[in-house]
Amino acid sequence: MFRIDLKNRKPIYEQVVENFKRLIISGDLCENSRVPSIRDMAKELGVNPNTVQKAYRELEGQKYFYTVLGQGSFIAAPPEEATSAEIALLYEKLSAIIRELIFRGESKGEIQVFINVLGSETK
Repeated sequence: MFRIDLKNRKPIYEQVVENFKRLIISGDLCENSRVPSIRDMAKELGVNPNTVQKAYRELEGQKYFYTVLGQGSFIAAPPEEATSAEIALLYEKLSAIIRELIFRGESKGEIQVFINVLGSETK
């Protein structure tokens, strides 16, 4: 389910965020499903509960989670519309990744094929 690499230079809370986002976007975690408590997730991953709490706050801030007082955290519904600032940030990240792929020798054609295949999978 989760891939946490303790040797990775990326902070653990960011790895937790990325794992949850991957599972939500892929549909493995469904809207309104309850996520493990902070304490349970920390125990499962073998990390400090404060690390998990930081990840959960980040996911709530990004609108992937919502919290019901006394009941826990849940997977939020996909946003109906993203703000232009959110879209601009995603394009900025995508642009950086595409530039790095080109720098590492991938052709623009290979990248376009990948984008086309990805687009056909998500429709």
